[in-house]
Amino acid sequence: MTAPVPVILSGGAGTRLWPLSRELMPKQLLRLAGGDQTLLQETALRLGTPPVVVCNHEHRFIVAEQLREAGLEARAVLIEPVGRNTAPAAAAAALVLAEQDPDALLLLMPSDHLVRDVAAFRAAVAAAEPLARDGWMVTFGIRPTEPNTGYGYIRAGRPLGAGFVVERFVEKPDLATAEGFVASGDYSWNAGIFLLPARTFLAELERFDPAILAGCRAALAAGHSDLFFFRLDPEAFGALAGRSIDHAVMEPSDRVAVVPVEMGWSDVGSWSALARESVADEAGNVVRGDVLALDSENCYLRGEGPLVAAVGLRDLVVVATDDAVLVADKAADQQVKAVVERLKAAGRDEATRGRRGWRPWGWFQSIDRGERHQVKLIHVEPGAKLSLQKHWHRSEHWVVVRGVAQVHCDGRDFVLRVNESTFIPAGTVHRLENPGRLPLELIEVQSGDYVGEDDIVRIEDDYGR
Repeated sequence: MTAPVPVILSGGAGTRLWPLSRELMPKQLLRLAGGDQTLLQETALRLGTPPVVVCNHEHRFIVAEQLREAGLEARAVLIEPVGRNTAPAAAAAALVLAEQDPDALLLLMPSDHLVRDVAAFRAAVAAAEPLARDGWMVTFGIRPTEPNTGYGYIRAGRPLGAGFVVERFVEKPDLATAEGFVASGDYSWNAGIFLLPARTFLAELERFDPAILAGCRAALAAGHSDLFFFRLDPEAFGALAGRSIDHAVMEPSDRVAVVPVEMGWSDVGSWSALARESVADEAGNVVRGDVLALDSENCYLRGEGPLVAAVGLRDLVVVATDDAVLVADKAADQQVKAVVERLKAAGRDEATRGRRGWRPWGWFQSIDRGERHQVKLIHVEPGAKLSLQKHWHRSEHWVVVRGVAQVHCDGRDFVLRVNESTFIPAGTVHRLENPGRLPLELIEVQSGDYVGEDDIVRIEDDYGR
């Protein structure tokens, strides 16, 4: 009898914790809670066994690198060509695991939730496993600590093993209804974590939404492997309707149980929620980064670049990155999503990306940019190399500030060490590689008629781009 397989859903648009979280670097890929691990890494380590991860194309290399950092090799990484909510993502993972083992159990988890009490979580999974082995789809209910209107609720019915049969799901009620739910003691928050027998889940999906199941089968059949990823077919997967697993299967099914658990759970769905999960000082302020706070109370203050000086503030969120600053009333921080929508409508890069861009070989960070120039810090991981490439519209100057660079330029191969530099003329075929055991960092000065990221011709690439 095989143990449950963690299936981690790593989507998300990065809107509610903007400007720290962006579409290309959503909250699950960030170290938010004050520890050394990202939310994705904490989720992957929760059971300590190789997970299946479902993520999008843009995040695939970051996900793979963070799993490697955590000491875990993914059982599979499925790439969604487009986001279609949680039901298709879960179905694709279930089909993969059911092919390997028809009796497989999936422990389906969002990648961006916080669980403080991992021992309680593992105990709840162990208690739920006999129900799942008997063909029940199990959800984990969190005891409400307040009448929160941002969560879904689950009403427990008759006792069943370590839990209860689910009587009903309620989607984000109004305040008066939520207050009644909390007072009754019969309702729990829906954490969106499920222990699913692959056989039962796929049968119920066939029963209630066969189009999703058929589409996922087609997306897997027409998909293909790419390095250590598996790409779902864009045409088949893109044709699916976006539906949550709750709406597609859990709510209409009569094979759903709930196991209550108190495990220090939060979906970290806003800056004020993150503040509640963080350690505050004697004035009630949560301070992160380069911050000076004077005569301020009950604030979340975070500096990810410039110094933040806060004077006489009350109940505010102030988050400064190197390209954006958010100032919001804690009571209104759910409106941060509307800020991101306005920025996207205006075509602003700040909505989707920060100044740091992640690549399979490392990352780059924009330091300065003008009409005909851009200055970057380039970070290349040990043993990694960029594609063999050329640029039509820009030339580049490289200055090594850390490590050793192996350079190929115009048919020549040579090494650059700290404080050494080279010039890459426009149109020249070149490649940068880190042959050492320490990270390589260099300053790159681009100049030319156009310095956009799409001015690149890849001739050879280890990462299949």
